[in-house]
Amino acid sequence: MPDQTTTPHPGPPQPPPDPFEHVPPPAPLRVVVADDNPVVRAGLTALLSGRADITVVAEAADGRQAYEAAHHHRPDVVLLDVRMPGVDGISALPYLVRIAPVVMLTYSRESEIVQEALRRGAGGYLVHGEFTADQLVTAVRDVKEGRAHFTPTAAGALLAQLRQGAGPSGPPLPDGLGQTNATAHENSSPTTLQPNTSTENLSQLQPNVRQSSGWSGGHPAAHDRSRFQLSTREAEIMDLIASGMTNQQIAATCFISEKTVKNHINRIFAKLHSTSRSEAAAKWLGTAPDPRRGLG
Repeated sequence: MPDQTTTPHPGPPQPPPDPFEHVPPPAPLRVVVADDNPVVRAGLTALLSGRADITVVAEAADGRQAYEAAHHHRPDVVLLDVRMPGVDGISALPYLVRIAPVVMLTYSRESEIVQEALRRGAGGYLVHGEFTADQLVTAVRDVKEGRAHFTPTAAGALLAQLRQGAGPSGPPLPDGLGQTNATAHENSSPTTLQPNTSTENLSQLQPNVRQSSGWSGGHPAAHDRSRFQLSTREAEIMDLIASGMTNQQIAATCFISEKTVKNHINRIFAKLHSTSRSEAAAKWLGTAPDPRRGLG
């Protein structure tokens, strides 16, 4: 008899196995937050810990604690304040960058401090009040990958440093430059500079532009502030007010009591003829209209 065995009908083709089916998600970025202000530390920790791919492994109140935490936890990124008691952030920075990338996260906006932080290896410099929560998270992720981040104040300080390194003037123009083009167009209609586009008028225009904006080379123009006659401490506090800090934060930054801060602010307001923080900040930054202008 013929063989009655039948071959089973094959089922539908099966898809190939997914090579990523059992791949675990990447480990979250491990961050150390160093700031002497406990309110700031708590806020940063809550913000970063709310992201699925970031975890805060330790907090620190000064540079020494930051180094010990980084040495113990080996984080992916360190967020570091500048002004802290004991060992400050700038002093601890060269030791921290040997362990992990460091982002300066601070109210300190002075050009010299920004430049010194970059010289000592900071991978980014963020000034409070100049970034959003999402931008901070992006900066943490990017700095881990070697991409630097700077807020506008820090970027201006970096640009000023580069310009200083380039020197005030370049090499002189070589003799005969442009004569070939001049000969080639000898028979064409001449082009002349109108009086309002002369180099003399352009050179006169530039300082006026700087003065009208209140900024020069990325920094508030010095002559706009000298007339206020603030003391060194008052000027420091006014800078912090303009950055958006509260009295409590100013007191913690300057290591003085809130009552002392209020006394300084009262004197500052009197010298700036201001009745509010916003009015004083506008005058300090040069964005308020100058009543002396337009008087003949």
